[in-house]
Amino acid sequence: MATTPAYRSVLARGEGWVLRACRWKTGYASLEVLARSQALADRVLADAARGASEAAPADPHRAAVGFWHGHSRGSSRVERTVAVAPWDEIRANCSGDTAAAIDRVMAVVPEAARGRLLLLHGPPGTGKTTALRALAHSWRRWCQVDYVLDPERLLNDSGYLLAAALGDDDEPADRWRLLVLEDCDELIGAGAKAATGQALARLLNLTDGLLGQGLRLLVALTTNEPLDRLHPAIVRPGRCLAQIEVGRLTPAEVRRWLGRSLPLAAEGVTLAELCALRGDGDTIEHRSDPVRLGQYL
Repeated sequence: MATTPAYRSVLARGEGWVLRACRWKTGYASLEVLARSQALADRVLADAARGASEAAPADPHRAAVGFWHGHSRGSSRVERTVAVAPWDEIRANCSGDTAAAIDRVMAVVPEAARGRLLLLHGPPGTGKTTALRALAHSWRRWCQVDYVLDPERLLNDSGYLLAAALGDDDEPADRWRLLVLEDCDELIGAGAKAATGQALARLLNLTDGLLGQGLRLLVALTTNEPLDRLHPAIVRPGRCLAQIEVGRLTPAEVRRWLGRSLPLAAEGVTLAELCALRGDGDTIEHRSDPVRLGQYL
């Protein structure tokens, strides 16, 4: 038997056959059999699967997200199913130009991925995290989204970085992963190399350097800083899959969103401010406790 934070694997054998069974913490399982004959393999599989049920249809408002964190013994990944809103249901939460740019990212397929960085920048509360949650839903068939709780530690601990970059050996060979690093202002700012040492270099190496070669890996960064305050190596042409400014909604967009007029400043309001006006709040179930989704992704 082998146990990891994500699954438990059991190897069993009998006369003329060997069975490997994996059960993930999410409740799913897989069975693999090697046998002397097809009939024997079918019988062993049938016996092993007795009492199991087919996976329920995917909930269009939930997606599996992994959470990485570093600790004194190395690093760990825990997977949770979180609430998401499909992009077509929340598109109106973004300003026109932003929504059009995110449309193009939502439609990306692996064969068309050019650049390994996805950069979302804009003031706090404008919906960068909300857009990434929707992306986890849109890309769910070909890409696993993993959220890094401690980006600075990840980029300063080579063992942690290698574990997160390489992923799990049992992942399907054709499946991509998206590492999400939020609030990276200090890591990718104009003075990042002097302030954070090798962290910026490791980030770039992860995307298009030697470490990133051969990996089906994308990295999403969010920052509150405008593009002209970011390190030029981050925003150079060809490095980013997309650079998207997630800005405030204009007064006209707010009126359409609320269905009524309010006295607003000319620069508009953020999505967070708009939700506060309506008293909205998204929650997820994390174990048995309702948690603010923004704390995690």
